Amino acid sequence: MANIKGISGMTPQEISFELNRGAKFVRYRYCFSALVVTVMQGTDIYFVHAKDSRVRKGLPWIVLTLLAGWWGIPWGPIRSIQSLVVNFRGGEDLTAAVAQAMGLPHMDSAAATAGRT
Repeated sequence: MANIKGISGMTPQEISFELNRGAKFVRYRYCFSALVVTVMQGTDIYFVHAKDSRVRKGLPWIVLTLLAGWWGIPWGPIRSIQSLVVNFRGGEDLTAAVAQAMGLPHMDSAAATAGRT
């Protein structure tokens, strides 16, 4: 499993509690280009608490893509827009898959379907 940022020092019970409150496991995308080469990558997985904005947590990747993503022809603009759309929607929600992989107890269904703020 990928490196998860934001859970160091937390017990599985604490993580489950936060997930039931609306926390999410999220991956952001970023893009960088140079002339004819464009690379689009996913970040490590981030644990975003319910009180935190998923978009704000992804701002470094948004800025990187805005500054370095556009310069490849033809894929730079295309991959940049794809990355920005994902990030402005709060990143890619991996909560269900990560919770299952970690063997966490079943999450409250209302928390699993909570909005993407």
